[in-house]
Amino acid sequence: MSAQDQTVDVSLGDGPEHSAPRRPGVMVVFSGSRPACAAIALRGDALDIGRGAVGDATLDDARLSRRHGRIAHTAGGWVISDLGSRNGTWVDGAPVAGSVTTPAPRVVRMGDTLLLPVADVTPFVGHQAGVGDGPVAGPTLLRAWQSIARLARIVEALHVTGESGAGKELAARAFHDAGPRSGGPFVAVNCAAIPEGVAERLLFGARKGAYSGAAADVDGYLQAAHGGTLFLDEVSELELPVQAKLLRVLETHKVMALGATKAQDVDVRIVSATHRDLRAQVAAGKMREDLYFRIGRPVVALPPLRERGDEVPWLVERAVRRALPGATPHVTLVEACLVREWPGNVRELFAEVQGAVQEALGEGRSVVEGRHLPETAGRAFAAPTPAVEGAVEAVAGARSSVPPKVARVSRPAPEAPEIIAALQAEQGNISRAARALGLHRTQLRRLFERYDIDPRRFGADPEAAGG
Repeated sequence: MSAQDQTVDVSLGDGPEHSAPRRPGVMVVFSGSRPACAAIALRGDALDIGRGAVGDATLDDARLSRRHGRIAHTAGGWVISDLGSRNGTWVDGAPVAGSVTTPAPRVVRMGDTLLLPVADVTPFVGHQAGVGDGPVAGPTLLRAWQSIARLARIVEALHVTGESGAGKELAARAFHDAGPRSGGPFVAVNCAAIPEGVAERLLFGARKGAYSGAAADVDGYLQAAHGGTLFLDEVSELELPVQAKLLRVLETHKVMALGATKAQDVDVRIVSATHRDLRAQVAAGKMREDLYFRIGRPVVALPPLRERGDEVPWLVERAVRRALPGATPHVTLVEACLVREWPGNVRELFAEVQGAVQEALGEGRSVVEGRHLPETAGRAFAAPTPAVEGAVEAVAGARSSVPPKVARVSRPAPEAPEIIAALQAEQGNISRAARALGLHRTQLRRLFERYDIDPRRFGADPEAAGG
């Protein structure tokens, strides 16, 4: 199988080193008041947890009892027991009285120590997720980056899939840095945020007089990335005629700017990305089949944050300290973040944790607790309540010829193109755009952060216009 044909599997446990029997165990990801990263295999089928030496790790947590609790792995799942500790044991945020059996617990809290039960600790041994100021990357994400680094040496294009906020731009940078043109420019473009009708000018450039207001020659993103890498996030959002022109550039290594009479040589490597199924986009007529075969393979799928629990404490600590230097995360904040799904991944986590910091600051506290995190943070978007839905239907009926009963009864969060269309229709007014989308202004602002949308690009000052 050639590199162009492969889909890279970055799940833990697919390498030759995992042919040996699995070793169930726990990852210590937080202890005392700091993130941690220690893998401890069960001894036999169980492991006693307490203050001091546990396996190859030392738990220096004053709230741990000397013999605090036990974690066991059986055919029926995980058995979590409290051994009469002073400060209690919790499984996924719920207190344990005696013992509880559960098939797949996300996080166990004993004292101020957080542990992640894992079916095989072998891949985690010797890894450190959060060292220095660089990206936080545990072994699951590092495997993806290692696959990308290998591909960067042999292919000219890469497609990255993953949920919004899962780190697709970091993956593109890893491809750039590991390739033969790492010394060249890296240019990142969010195709979903490009207003309709200007993608061709932004990508390919324009010459003086090419359109009204074109007072000088302007290079596009492709020219800017010459000798380096162009990252096209949400590539299927490009209009089909623009996709056709992009394919021509990739095949000829020449770009024709708007209004130009002579093509320019351009040498770029392409990393494309989407949170959608690109083949489904081709089938739906939203992605050119010939462009898909040019940039859609090989594929690396990035694991979502909920599968990278070892990174969460480090990300939480970083988000807290960026929002308020000197502030610290409480164990309950980290626990709450580990329990939740985070559909918006790292981007959502940062936004919500920094909001929790502001809540704590409002109380005059520098320790950010789980109660400071909004109940909706990190959870899937829920259908509106009947009262809220009725209000949405009334607004929809007042603003549209469609009868209110046809209004949406339940809907997922709008995608970037729908948000951009609403902003264009309302000339950048956030309040009116939010009402048209059936959202609160706060929800819409969070989606701006998720999709990297600047509402000021769509008309009047959104604040002056009532946003």
